[in-house]
Amino acid sequence: MSLDIASQSARSKPEELVPSRYAVRIGEIEVLVISDGVLPLPTKMLGHNVEAAERATWLNDMFLPQDAFDWSLNVVVVNSGDQTILIDAGLGLDPDLNLPRAGQLIKRLEAAGIDLAAVTDVVLTHMHMDHVGGLLVDGVKERLRPDLRIHVAAAEVTFWENPDFTHVNMPQGFPDALRAAAKRFAEDYRSQLRLFDEEHEVAPGVVVQRTGGHTPGHSVVRLASGGDRLTFAGDAVFAVGFDHPDWHNGFEHDPEEAARVRVRLLTELAATGELLVATHLPFPSVGRVAVDGDTFRWVPVFWDY
Repeated sequence: MSLDIASQSARSKPEELVPSRYAVRIGEIEVLVISDGVLPLPTKMLGHNVEAAERATWLNDMFLPQDAFDWSLNVVVVNSGDQTILIDAGLGLDPDLNLPRAGQLIKRLEAAGIDLAAVTDVVLTHMHMDHVGGLLVDGVKERLRPDLRIHVAAAEVTFWENPDFTHVNMPQGFPDALRAAAKRFAEDYRSQLRLFDEEHEVAPGVVVQRTGGHTPGHSVVRLASGGDRLTFAGDAVFAVGFDHPDWHNGFEHDPEEAARVRVRLLTELAATGELLVATHLPFPSVGRVAVDGDTFRWVPVFWDY
């Protein structure tokens, strides 16, 4: 997959009014951030361990609605050497939870000129349904190559055999949908799973590292080439996490550990100055982290087009 080729191919097809992909080069590694759509979720999910008034103040400062707003849902395609790597797979089909504007990945891959059969590897940050669902859409598995490798932390697969929802704070219906998606994914793709414990090099300059916290096997993906670096943080960082890294997100299975992971990661990224992309930061989700007093500040890149 060449980003130049993908761009040329896409020009011959009808474009969406709002762009749904953004290209970045990390040394010799090509990176394409693709929007799978948006998830309308209650604002309480941003920090269920704080008072409603505190959340309301942050939302007001950010010019966001008080009851619910749209979370971006981003995935990444990476081309390193002769490998084309899909990092996370989006929501897939709406599991009857009123999420109709997500699940756009397959058609947006096609619009970018990326053939599913060209994908050599999939890396999963974790097995929540908005990260594996695109692989469960009817007809997708048949279009993927039979020797596809799916890299996921062993701790993640083990967790979903008997998942613990004791510490989450999700809307009704979500736990059942998450269980069902993870179970079906494990059943459908078990023979293609490539499990790792703490760290694994997927391709030259592409390393996946387990962080835990959000889920026991949650991982981030590090890209490094020619002195350039980018971290895809999955669900380790949410939009509110720069100002309030101690706020607990409703989808975190171990929210206290997730907060520790978040602080460690943001501290590191602020020190290195490398690029950050995350699943639920506003598309195209490419930016850097700065220290701001006792917390952090998100610095989006200026679009390069």
